[in-house]
Amino acid sequence: MQVQNRLLISFKKTILAFVNMLPIIVGMLLLTSLIITLFPEQISTSIFGNGDTLDTLLGVTIGSLAVGHPLASYLLGGELLGGGINLIAVTALLITWVTVGVAQLPAESLMLGVRFALYRNAICFFAAIIIAFLTVFTLRFIEMI
Repeated sequence: MQVQNRLLISFKKTILAFVNMLPIIVGMLLLTSLIITLFPEQISTSIFGNGDTLDTLLGVTIGSLAVGHPLASYLLGGELLGGGINLIAVTALLITWVTVGVAQLPAESLMLGVRFALYRNAICFFAAIIIAFLTVFTLRFIEMI
């Protein structure tokens, strides 16, 4: 009986935590949708094309703001590459699109702590830059592109 009691108390705490998080989750989804809507494909092709370094910094910045699902990133990457954006910028954008979440920061801070959320996002941001350059360098080294 004691185990069932503890299980019921834990279940109630979980439901209460979810209800408290619901406004933040809805706000995060609305903010992400707004950012994605404000970034049409025509604008993306005119913004990029300023060299590898600047395009990479622009890619990680846009990817950090526009959070998305990993499966959607493959479609987005294909469209951006088809639109003439270089591979380094697309790689940087897609990595941060999936790993860095400025729009998700309030929810992540609430659940995991502000310090952890800020450190995780900063590490992922800078790692995305390094990974983007290393990916393209590796592909060029083995002559795939």
